Amino acid sequence: MLWRPLYEVDLGEVLGPLSRGTASPNLIRDERGVTWLAANTADGPGTLALRRLSGGEVEAGAWGPGADQLLDGVPALLGANDDDSDFTAHHDVVAQARRNLPGLRIGSTGRVWDALMLAILEQKVTSKEALRSWGELCRWYGEPAPGPAPARLRVPPTPLAVRSIVDWKWHRAGVDLTRRSTLIRAARVAHRLERAVELGGVEGRAWLRKIPGIGVWTAAEVAQRAWGDPDAVSFGDYNIPSMVGHALTGGKLDDEGMFEVLAPYAPQRQRAVRYLSAAGFTRPRFGARIEIRDYRAM
Repeated sequence: MLWRPLYEVDLGEVLGPLSRGTASPNLIRDERGVTWLAANTADGPGTLALRRLSGGEVEAGAWGPGADQLLDGVPALLGANDDDSDFTAHHDVVAQARRNLPGLRIGSTGRVWDALMLAILEQKVTSKEALRSWGELCRWYGEPAPGPAPARLRVPPTPLAVRSIVDWKWHRAGVDLTRRSTLIRAARVAHRLERAVELGGVEGRAWLRKIPGIGVWTAAEVAQRAWGDPDAVSFGDYNIPSMVGHALTGGKLDDEGMFEVLAPYAPQRQRAVRYLSAAGFTRPRFGARIEIRDYRAM
């Protein structure tokens, strides 16, 4: 399949929120410049391969029971439904980032579960801890990606697979009782949670938060990916308030301060955060490091 977008597309920037770097078990960019995505769909597991051609077209191929859904979703995944026409940069650094990153758009997968599982695993632990758990659960309970994908590409565990995980396996994967309980509650009603995509915006986030253990941060993380919510800011994040504060005010902010600074960007506050993040702004490295806990040894 060839798809020609009517705008500039930077695959790395658009798909960035779905990746966790080279450790991502379900999104890999190979040496040929092909991006491979393994995902669960309503029709079953599938693999999507994307490559941007020199003429601006995007070449897409898909395999597995979910192949048709993944191919149909390529335009939305790469930001075709994203509308930034009303976005105004209220800070010079945001305006500069927007000029430098014309290929950044907010894409949407159209699916809740995969993003939700990872977001729950990332609750209140370091990225290293979460990625270790995510990788092990994908290897143990996910499926090999269909088609000619890289060998280490894995489809994330389905809700049914999550419900089958015994306590000692959760422990071995380093997932504490609080997060595993939230995952199991979500897995039991996963088919209903997909309605959040139809609702979108504040309503969609509120729908996800009906599950105990899914709060503002988790719902925002899913909304950014599942329906490309341009206003869903991850309040409660360890790094983002500080990053936004130093980029926009020159000093550290907490959630309340970030809420005030980003208020002029509503209803596209997350877009402003994405520009800052993609431009390379990070939380300054100072203070004590977060202790990395290994629940497998506890």
